Amino acid sequence: MYLPQLLKKSAKGEKLVALTCYDASFARLMVRCGVDILLVGDSLGMTIQGHATTLPVTLEQMTYHTEAVARGAEGGALILTDLPFGSYQQAPEQAFAAAARLLAAGANMVKLEGGSIMAATVAFLSQRGVPVCGHLGLLPQSVNQTGYAAQGRDGAGATRLLRDAEDLMGAGVKLMVLESIPSVLAEEVTQRLAVPTIGIGAGPYCNGQVLVLQDMLGLTPKPPRFARDFMAGALSLEEAVLSYARAVRMGEFPGPEHCV
Repeated sequence: MYLPQLLKKSAKGEKLVALTCYDASFARLMVRCGVDILLVGDSLGMTIQGHATTLPVTLEQMTYHTEAVARGAEGGALILTDLPFGSYQQAPEQAFAAAARLLAAGANMVKLEGGSIMAATVAFLSQRGVPVCGHLGLLPQSVNQTGYAAQGRDGAGATRLLRDAEDLMGAGVKLMVLESIPSVLAEEVTQRLAVPTIGIGAGPYCNGQVLVLQDMLGLTPKPPRFARDFMAGALSLEEAVLSYARAVRMGEFPGPEHCV
């Protein structure tokens, strides 16, 4: 799936369904279940490699997993790949070189973390044919500064996040991931932006939702508050993914208990 198709679905009011995906087998399953966005997340550093954070993940590893997901998806979903830590923060030219590798591997879009400081990089990429997804709120690549605490809970934090969102949209982002922020703030961001928002721990008012696959399948020993185990009561992996997709599209997930 290409970006224009995804944006057309969102413009019709359809909730966008996203999951992290790291291999061909799950990519085929997710496409079969109607998942719209396969996020090749640097979360693989924790879920696949067993690290404590996403920081050790390399561009080579992201390229490898993107290739695997692209082969399984066969164009049936939009493939969104994270730019890993250290591959884009230095200069726009560095970000473009990294993004070019991921697009050549099969990604349809890249995601980067950070607010207004990344606007020049977003503009540089967008002007050169690279679709970009922003990521605001809790930023896993900044864990050494912020920990895994929810963001935007006070007035100053909310104001800063709104400014960041508008600056990134002005620079050319086409999607925005909002992680671990109050639902009322996510609602305001969604109303202000002309691009779809994808929430994770950001309440029900975003244009779509994403979860880490292992959280959704109940495989995480201490899952985050915003996660839900869709494998509970399911008879197969396919049933669990279908249940997740249905719950997102029907507005049944996330519920109040999944808000920060």
